[in-house]
Amino acid sequence: MGGPAAAGAPGGAVEGVVTRLIVDIREKRLAGRPVLGSLAFSLDEGEVTAVVGPSGCGKSTLLRLVAGLDRGVTGTVRWSGEGARPVPNLGVVFQQPRLLPWRTVRQNLALAGADPVEGERLLERLGLAAQADVWASQLSLGMARRLALARALAVDAQALLLDEPFASLDEGNQRLARAVLAEQLLRRPVPTLLITHDLAEAVALAHRVLVLSPGPARLLFDQAVPPGVRTDPALAAATVAALRDLAR
Repeated sequence: MGGPAAAGAPGGAVEGVVTRLIVDIREKRLAGRPVLGSLAFSLDEGEVTAVVGPSGCGKSTLLRLVAGLDRGVTGTVRWSGEGARPVPNLGVVFQQPRLLPWRTVRQNLALAGADPVEGERLLERLGLAAQADVWASQLSLGMARRLALARALAVDAQALLLDEPFASLDEGNQRLARAVLAEQLLRRPVPTLLITHDLAEAVALAHRVLVLSPGPARLLFDQAVPPGVRTDPALAAATVAALRDLAR
């Protein structure tokens, strides 16, 4: 079964290889109101692309379209690759953690189809091992967000869709969660779409940055991130400054 594992679909073994996401949206309306305008880009195998834009511009709507949770769009949103299904196995982090509050932390991972060994490793890495048998309803918001990230990374996903995955985390846990995501993408690179409002976060994690206009969102520019930004703070700062200038 394909679809978002974070929403409850089982992960399971990868069936086919997802190599590319193709998005060519002409318009998306909600309740008769345009929320997305002209928006075209592709996401290649192993590539991390960050989508940056002002609050309310339609970034989360775009993620729902890519996840196959909303099909009502004028244009095309499709995955391609050998054996690829219309919607592949996805690891998804939504803006809200979307946990089952009557299940424990460990059970929330298991019900999403997480690999048990990988799930335990990620709980340890994200500082949640001591809460493994705690009801999800008893977690703080920061813990719930870290669990949502662990769940998305622990399933056997063919692609990752991450909607503000570090929101509401304190500075220390933001750094930790970003490091865990970066490690995972090195261990198992899959096409990854990262929704964020933070240009520094986008530059730190992505190969490309797409900047959207205020809603109805259209693509303002598509900028490659220079190699070496993760090890060169000065280059990273200069890249963020250049992107801010372009977005004005």
